[in-house]
Amino acid sequence: MNFSDPAGQIKDYAVTGDEKVTLRELADQKADIAALPVQKEKIKMPEVVFDEKVTEIKYQSMVDIFDGILDVEKGGMPGFWFAPWDELVRWWGVQDAMIDLMDRPKLVHRVLERLTGAYLKGLDQYEKANLMSLNNCNYRIGSGGLGYTDELPVKDFDPDNIRTADLWGCSTAQIFSCVSPKMHYEFALQCEIRWMERFGLNYYGCCEPLDRKIDVLDKIPNLLKISMSPRVDLDRASEKMARDYVISWKPKPGIFAGGSWDPKAVRTDLSQSLKKLRNDVVEIIMKDVSSVEYKPQHLWEWSQIAVEEAETVV
Repeated sequence: MNFSDPAGQIKDYAVTGDEKVTLRELADQKADIAALPVQKEKIKMPEVVFDEKVTEIKYQSMVDIFDGILDVEKGGMPGFWFAPWDELVRWWGVQDAMIDLMDRPKLVHRVLERLTGAYLKGLDQYEKANLMSLNNCNYRIGSGGLGYTDELPVKDFDPDNIRTADLWGCSTAQIFSCVSPKMHYEFALQCEIRWMERFGLNYYGCCEPLDRKIDVLDKIPNLLKISMSPRVDLDRASEKMARDYVISWKPKPGIFAGGSWDPKAVRTDLSQSLKKLRNDVVEIIMKDVSSVEYKPQHLWEWSQIAVEEAETVV
């Protein structure tokens, strides 16, 4: 993750070095693979730097551009997307990373620990410097909907000192779609929980099917929403989640592509799916739309159908 911020800049951590090799290849070059990431300092700790002058210049530019059109507000970071495995598989390679869960678990734990520490160090600096903004508003949380809630900020909220406890947090391990719940907890959730325990409410998941992992997700503190991708069994999700969590349901986005748009079929699918979820708390998120074939009106039509079908179920 690049802890970038329109109100400042940081010196980011990264996998660096002149040699263009993966972490697996680096591990093969050294006997003490467990200590490799730390010894080689391949993953560096971030330094958060707030540039007040540049921030003011950009703010005034936006004020001038949108004068009479929109109000411009100056604020800090309204949240962070914590997805360390999205980073790791880019460096490691998907196949090697999955094999090493079994072949080199100590290496995986050591690298994940180092990367999680980097994220947390950056978060500590944002909080200490008071560079965060609330996200219980018109701001997307994780891969789900907007952050509106009356549960945040927390009761002892100080508007002059916004903390992670006042914000939504989120995390995901998308590459673990076919990893068992036990290994998902061992190699992802244990570190992700260290991040999410800092936040007042949490959202978990993205494109990975999570209907078979609700029992391990129960360990996440302050968890409120769980992503349910198009590949889940909605009956199982409803049974497992009951009304303990919000089901952040993502219908299939392929309905807009390949000349397959069929309003009648869309209505039937939404109706059947929502009936399975009629006893749950649900948000419907149409995402990952790669193409609407130059017909954006299909999005508006889908939205209207979704609203109508949701109202019939209530």
